[in-house]
Amino acid sequence: MPSPTPMSETAVLAALAPEGGRQSAVGDVADTAVRIMLAAADAFAERGFHATTTRDIASRAGLSPAGVYVHFASKEVLLFELSRRGHERARDLLVAATAAAPTPTEALRAIVGGFSRWHAEHYGLGRIVQFEFRHLSAEHRDAVLGLRKEIDEVVADVLRDGVSTGEFEVADVPATALALLSMAIDVARWYAPDVRYTPEAIEAAYGDLAVRLVRAPSPR
Repeated sequence: MPSPTPMSETAVLAALAPEGGRQSAVGDVADTAVRIMLAAADAFAERGFHATTTRDIASRAGLSPAGVYVHFASKEVLLFELSRRGHERARDLLVAATAAAPTPTEALRAIVGGFSRWHAEHYGLGRIVQFEFRHLSAEHRDAVLGLRKEIDEVVADVLRDGVSTGEFEVADVPATALALLSMAIDVARWYAPDVRYTPEAIEAAYGDLAVRLVRAPSPR
């Protein structure tokens, strides 16, 4: 698997921050914390959580290790902040996509397609958010797992709505929601900029596939 290219500030903020924007002025305390998170995201993506040291993160952020500790008690807390924000951002995007869709079919296409595209466009960050959270403390891991359940429920609610309207035929809603989300999340594992599929193509293909997997058969 090729190593992720360095993540740009714009890409990380678009994936993590509300409305995809910076909420602080350059040079203030919040801006320094964002710079540290950007540095941690690059380091974790390149080296993995265990191989990354606080000194690595500090160097990338242009700070001393003590400067990192002013904002974050440990690299584990940094990983938690990235995981928490990433999951919250994903949940909010899925909720918004669902609300904007006119039918359960279009909602499912939008959320699975959009979730897949997110993991292609932000594949380096996606690997951190989805696959490194196992290194969190029990308390922080439980918090992230709670957010993952909220994401699961967004998809499950769309499936239930589709079953009630007759658009979908689903025997086990929770298992199907998990399978559809796992399909989207796996994009971050294999995606790289040099693969033949663009994020837009992945969005279209995965959205259509999700609908085909659960669509109720047409009456004869």
